[in-house]
Amino acid sequence: MARTDTTTGAPDDVGAAAAAQAVAAAGVDAYPRIVATLIRVSGDWALAEDCAQEALAVALERWPGDGVPANPGAWLLTVARNRALDVLRRTAVERRKLHELAVLAPDDAWPETPAGEDVVDDRLRLIFTCCHPALAIEARVALTLRTVCGVPTADIARLLLVSESTMTRRLTRARTRIAQAGIPYRVPSGPALAERLPGVLAVLYLLFTRGYVVDGEPAFADEAVRLARLLDRLMPEQSEVAALLALLLFQHSRRDARRDAAGNLLTLERQDRARWDRAAIAEGQAALARVRHDGPYAWQARIAACHATAPSAEATDWLTIARAYDALADIRPSPVIALNRAVAHGYAYGPYAGLGLLDAAQAGGGLDGNPLAVAVRADLVARQGDRLRAAALFREAAGMAGSAAERRALLDRADDLAR
Repeated sequence: MARTDTTTGAPDDVGAAAAAQAVAAAGVDAYPRIVATLIRVSGDWALAEDCAQEALAVALERWPGDGVPANPGAWLLTVARNRALDVLRRTAVERRKLHELAVLAPDDAWPETPAGEDVVDDRLRLIFTCCHPALAIEARVALTLRTVCGVPTADIARLLLVSESTMTRRLTRARTRIAQAGIPYRVPSGPALAERLPGVLAVLYLLFTRGYVVDGEPAFADEAVRLARLLDRLMPEQSEVAALLALLLFQHSRRDARRDAAGNLLTLERQDRARWDRAAIAEGQAALARVRHDGPYAWQARIAACHATAPSAEATDWLTIARAYDALADIRPSPVIALNRAVAHGYAYGPYAGLGLLDAAQAGGGLDGNPLAVAVRADLVARQGDRLRAAALFREAAGMAGSAAERRALLDRADDLAR
């Protein structure tokens, strides 16, 4: 129970803080379950989200004084369900839906670790519906953040570089699109699952990337990892799900080592590997060990594993990485894959091999204006021994960089070579 000030009768600061932490912790796991369950029985996305948010707000009011309930998830579901009942009564929603909500779940029917398949299915339905291919990719990301993660609309707007009002309209249009197009609230099966799953994984990967880039919001990378863990737990038989989880964990393990004390970006070889998250790397290795197919995320995860498990930059297994990029280029060719393949071959077989592949990658024009392509050429030229030309190329890349942090890092490389 929260401790109370005997003079005022109000919860003290310590009790309020503990209750707030409990609400935040319960909300992470309970919010998508509540939303998914209410959407299934009511078909009303806005109602489900509003009631879930209100349940969290009520908990913030009551738990500091009443104490955290033994089963926070069940408590939140009960409050959200009752709120939905009130709204439906006032708006005269058909009696069938009212009855379904009334018998939705008794107060003690939701254990802390739900064993029933209904809850699992609801969360999977929610993820697959938010990521339906009928929606634009940005709408899928936004709807997943809002509905599955409970991220405030204003934060999603900042992530996607639009105003809050614009994001509100986009979310409304996405929900309307789902209703008007009759998009089914279910997990596909058979060939349809194989067709739809890559789109779901692409949303999670894009979400992670938006949080992991230089000027990104780390919380969104955290959300992507959390969602990947959830999807892996719900679909343990899907190799590419495990592969994506492994890939994100390997990448995310370096989050605290990517900048120095002054906030400057550090390239992989300059990072303090003692600051890498070893628990995340071990979790990634365990996920990768369950991968049985050679899909695009599997190859990327194997590449990331080589970096994450190397004791030093010099000990990195570049031959394995180069071969993995060869395979990846065969199944998912793109300018970015071709660029990374040039880097890998440059380290595995020497800078001349890397420059040959880089020339081929740039020949199609897909890397025009890409500062990373210029920086890769600069690095390969430096390793050939032409330091002055490499410094000039790093300065050229800095002039094309999209962020101050990237620009500063490239200029530092140029200065190091020019000295």
